[in-house]
Amino acid sequence: QVQLVESGGGLVQAGDSLRLSCAASGSTFSSYNMAWFRQAPGKEREFVAAINWGGYRTFYRESVKGRFTISRDNAKNTVYLQMNSLKPEDTAVYYCAADQRLRVPTDDYAYWGQGTQVTVSS
Repeated sequence: QVQLVESGGGLVQAGDSLRLSCAASGSTFSSYNMAWFRQAPGKEREFVAAINWGGYRTFYRESVKGRFTISRDNAKNTVYLQMNSLKPEDTAVYYCAADQRLRVPTDDYAYWGQGTQVTVSS
């Protein structure tokens, strides 16, 4: 069992940056692959980024490549999503997810956080 708690969301202007954090507890964090998803109002949840258990493989959806960076600190049981050059279309609830299998870009992850709201104004 893994418990995930996201933080770091907020209201920013277009072009600004935010860093989301996802703190994990309850199991061996370093054995889990981690991902970020997002869901905008009225839209399907979509894959944003993923990182493997060791942090040496990362994956991104095309629209965030070059702007977002996923990373992890296994000593702190935390995964991060650094979001730069934010756009209004990045507005969504952002969720982190964990699974012992690396799943990209499907959302078939075993464990999910409660989400954190990111709102980007134009």
